[in-house]
Amino acid sequence: MAARPDLMDFDKALELFEPVLGFEVHVELSTKTKMFSDAPNFFGGEPNTNITPVDLGLPGSLPVVNGQAVKYAISLGLALGCSIAPSSRFARKNYFYPDLAKNYQISQSDEPIAFDGSVEVELADGTLFTVPVERAHMEEDAGKLTHIGGSTGRIQGAEYSLVDYNRAGVPLVEIVTRPIFGAEHRAPELGAAYVSTIRDIVRALGISEARMERGNLRCDANISLRPRGQEKLGTRTETKNVNSFRSVERAIRYEIQRQAAILAAGGTITQETRHWHEDTGRTSAGRPKSDADDYRYFPEPDLVPVEPSLELIDELRAALPESPVAMRRRLKAEWGFTDLEFQDVVNSGLIGELVDTVGAGAAPQSARKWWTGEIARLANAAGPDVEASSLVSPQHVAELIALVDSGDLTDRLARQVLEGVIAGEGAPAEVVEARGLKVVSDDGALIAAIDEALAQQPDVLEKIRDGKVQAAGAVIGAVMKAMRGQADAARVRELVLERAQA
Repeated sequence: MAARPDLMDFDKALELFEPVLGFEVHVELSTKTKMFSDAPNFFGGEPNTNITPVDLGLPGSLPVVNGQAVKYAISLGLALGCSIAPSSRFARKNYFYPDLAKNYQISQSDEPIAFDGSVEVELADGTLFTVPVERAHMEEDAGKLTHIGGSTGRIQGAEYSLVDYNRAGVPLVEIVTRPIFGAEHRAPELGAAYVSTIRDIVRALGISEARMERGNLRCDANISLRPRGQEKLGTRTETKNVNSFRSVERAIRYEIQRQAAILAAGGTITQETRHWHEDTGRTSAGRPKSDADDYRYFPEPDLVPVEPSLELIDELRAALPESPVAMRRRLKAEWGFTDLEFQDVVNSGLIGELVDTVGAGAAPQSARKWWTGEIARLANAAGPDVEASSLVSPQHVAELIALVDSGDLTDRLARQVLEGVIAGEGAPAEVVEARGLKVVSDDGALIAAIDEALAQQPDVLEKIRDGKVQAAGAVIGAVMKAMRGQADAARVRELVLERAQA
């Protein structure tokens, strides 16, 4: 396929320019209430119901810091290898927020709660890459705008917009990296792997659901290019709110190719935000990117500094889980997966589900087969916002696998049982009983079905006696069809061959 005229070939772009990356990952924290109010914090709900006067910025309302959110932020900072500030404070970030009613965001500016860390990221071939973290700071999320009218659902061409403040005030930690050098042709892959690693960290900590399709985890990808041999950094763009690992990878690749084409033609890059379009695989211009001075930060006058005790920090440090890289390498060895099999699990985002399923007694290979196969297929069929982990529990998958291993179910029957479990019909054993799906292995019932099939195909036994054993397949197929897939196929084969020898 020919390259687009506005894009440079990726390999050619890397011959001429060095890509420099930076990421801002926003993690919504799974606290019971919001960052500065006692409004409930959960996904969904009728618009503008999970709100209080604080969330709406009404006169006289005052914010109060969520103590659990602070603990979660400290835990995340420690997991990122950061130092925890003995004292940090909030600031007001002044900016026109149509979806944040008070028209400023309470965030942390020059006094973040965590700073100077690094994250070890493992690429698909096992290569380790260290991403430097500048800071992790606490802030509140904005609300959500829904644009009505037009064909794209975006503000361009919309007739009007609706605002839902349910998300306004949800606790966030923003993780900001330092400029990342040396990724070269693996820059797109590194971006996706870094965001995946952050997701694994926050899930292991239990501080966020980190579901990108819901906005629990959002990535802003900064990309700039500089000519080979030049020290000065190029002008960066910031592609906002990319909501899948694949999109992170594609957006970085696109921006490298787009910027290279502009620079090679003698043009200049505009420092701006960019919007990623999944349908076209392109970015488009957003707004000129502001620098910190443009936000007119000043200390939040209604909040005192956050000063965690050393005892609390030590307690949270002692509770840190295994790092994602160490965990993945341990699991790959314990489960005996090939590189390709384990990468398939990593790409699916279902490591946690496999861990729990294996912990419930299932064999690792069987757990991988069901989670990345049938369950993932059902999730895809249910819609883009449906995750496999939301359909069925690891315990139920382990029970399903046990029924298959015992011979009570075939894979075909197990798929029907799985659909029943997902439909809310109960645990696997209950679905088997209610639907009458158990494999029939009773010789009497099988012999009756075999006799009926042989009556329709009287030459099969003679073919088997002549050495054409594969002819038994026709009888087995007929028996399986007659018994709605519930016959024990192996036992049917044995009985057919016994008949031929009689």
